[in-house]
Amino acid sequence: MSSAPAGHQRACFDLKSATLPLIAVVLKTGDLSALASELKARFGDTPDFFDQDPVVINLAQLPEDAGAIDFNRLNTLLRTYRMRPIAVHGGTSAQLGAAAAAGLVETPDIAHTLPLAAAEPAAAVPVEAVVAPAPAAGTLVIDKPLRSGQQIYARGADLVVLAVVNFGAEVIADGNIHVYGPLRGRAIAGARGNTEARIFSTCLEAQLISIAGTYRTSEIAMPAEVLGKAAQVRLVGEKLVMEPL
Repeated sequence: MSSAPAGHQRACFDLKSATLPLIAVVLKTGDLSALASELKARFGDTPDFFDQDPVVINLAQLPEDAGAIDFNRLNTLLRTYRMRPIAVHGGTSAQLGAAAAAGLVETPDIAHTLPLAAAEPAAAVPVEAVVAPAPAAGTLVIDKPLRSGQQIYARGADLVVLAVVNFGAEVIADGNIHVYGPLRGRAIAGARGNTEARIFSTCLEAQLISIAGTYRTSEIAMPAEVLGKAAQVRLVGEKLVMEPL
């Protein structure tokens, strides 16, 4: 029997406000061909970086002469990288009208945090993906050597590699990265903005190290006290600090 008082019907649903984690794709050009090229350069080697993440398309930084945006084409392009455009922010009234016709809703003011880490630094960046930092949970353990061209991404987790990461290999984690062997390839920790993430290796010889989007390549020689030795890498302000263990 129903426990609802006589004359009252139990509600079938409630309406509540919600705060959702969203990625903001901040467009800096209306040239979708250039955008496609940049997305391929930035995320072409990391097809699993996104997992149907909801996206707000931010038009606030477009140049005034950007003109019309083909939002149907833009939506298709972002879905190729496993992003789900759901809303738009900023832009002219004509751009907002075109966005609405493509099924996007207009959002109020939004705040951005740190940029998502890219696998490679880019010279000219017409798109910037932004997400709120979140602590990683769980650990992914890899117990085999990684050869050139291989990539491991610990989404929402720390990454532990119990073997060598060879030149040309890439390890990515939203949390910390531990390599119990030579780290010779690329290591990207805090990939989604976690500035507290760290990189640890028993033999640091990396081609590229990055934490929360701040990176350093092998073009700048590592300090002698950490090169080829057990070391950790952490982020202090906007500077990567490498320390012997």
